[in-house]
Amino acid sequence: MKRKNILLIGGSHGIGFEIALKLYSEHNIYIASRTSENLGNLEVTHIPYDASKDEIDPSALPERIDGFVYCPGSINLKPFKMLDPKAFEEDMQINFMFLVKIIHTILPNLKNSEQASLIFFSTVAVKVGMPFHTSIAAAKGAIEGFAKALAAEYAPQFRVNVIAPSLTETPLAKRLLGNEKKKELMNNRHPMKRVGQAEDIANIARFLLSDDSSWITGQVIGVDGGMSTLNVN
Repeated sequence: MKRKNILLIGGSHGIGFEIALKLYSEHNIYIASRTSENLGNLEVTHIPYDASKDEIDPSALPERIDGFVYCPGSINLKPFKMLDPKAFEEDMQINFMFLVKIIHTILPNLKNSEQASLIFFSTVAVKVGMPFHTSIAAAKGAIEGFAKALAAEYAPQFRVNVIAPSLTETPLAKRLLGNEKKKELMNNRHPMKRVGQAEDIANIARFLLSDDSSWITGQVIGVDGGMSTLNVN
């Protein structure tokens, strides 16, 4: 198996960390994140980086990037009347605009790969209208449209796919799963009767980064316990 150079933006916690765990023994993993906690036992290259204020240093990156995963995001769930335009701007910035900025920076590195694979994250709430999701659904919807257009523009040079989870148990979702009652309520909302785990999402990401998915591009893949397509309640 050829060792690939894979760049994770945000990989010291949650889904990004789980992806790193699954890949570091087989590939060269570069993690650009604000902190390096949890990474001590992994043979990875850490690049200090805060997407909200930093420009990533191209000299810290390999000349060839074969895989790219953008993990930063937000879960800003409030009634529309409580979300002012600034909240929408902030969600759009962290979820979408910072992604665009870094893709511009690493585009030459991606072009050096035989066929790079890019993975972005959306949410089930783009496909299924949900109350209190106006801001995050708008930002993630931008990602889905961008990913398809980018995939079309650069096919077959590189592939672009989106993973759209439902609620997943990560530090970002801690407020929504803060006690057993909340967790049970969220579990029961899903046909599979549980919320997602970081490993559920990382398994799909590993597949999309591998050559086993070489004929898959421009797709939004729901990993959501059946929520987007099944009505069993």
